[in-house]
Amino acid sequence: MTFVMSHLAYKLLRYPALEIIELSDYYWAIRSRRPYMFSKTRKLLFLSLIVVLLSTAISACSTSTSSDVHLYMLPMDQMPADVQAAPVAVQEAYQFASINPDIMKDIPCYCGCGDIGHTSNYDCYVSDIDAQSTIKFDNHALGCSICVDITKDLMRMLQDGKTPTEARTYVDATYAKYGPSNIP
Repeated sequence: MTFVMSHLAYKLLRYPALEIIELSDYYWAIRSRRPYMFSKTRKLLFLSLIVVLLSTAISACSTSTSSDVHLYMLPMDQMPADVQAAPVAVQEAYQFASINPDIMKDIPCYCGCGDIGHTSNYDCYVSDIDAQSTIKFDNHALGCSICVDITKDLMRMLQDGKTPTEARTYVDATYAKYGPSNIP
C-alpha cells in the first residue's frame, strides 16, 4: 500500500497534467491487478480521501498566526446616520472605539486634534456619555484618516494577539511623524 501511494504521489508530481481519474484508475489497477474494475463510487471515495489528506496536509503547514480574538463592537443600528453612511473602515472604527473606552483612552492620536481638546484617540469618536449611558458621537473621525488608521491598526494588532501596550508602542512609532501626541 505504501509503495502504491508513494508511486501515485510520484506520478502526480512528475506528471501534473494527468487527470486525477487516471491516477485513481492506476491505483485501483495496481491494487486489484485488474484494470478499471472498480465502480465510480469507489473512485470518488478514493478521490475524496486524497482531497481530504491534501487539504489536511496543506492546513497543517499553514503559518497563519492570527488568533481568534473577538473584538467588541457596538451594533451598527446604534450608530448615527452619518456613521452608517460612511465607508466600512470608518464604520468599524466607530463601532470599536465607542464601546472600548478602556483601551481607546490609552491610545493617542497624532492628527493634531489635541488643539480641539481631544485627549486620546477615543475622543475622535465619542464626545460624551451621559448618566443614562447614551453615547454622544464626535464627527471628527468621519473626515480624518489618521484617526481611523490608528484605530484599525489597533484592532488588527489586538486580533493578532498583541496587548494594548504593544499596540500603543506601535502607534507611537508609526504615527509620531504626523504631529504631536494628544495624550499629555
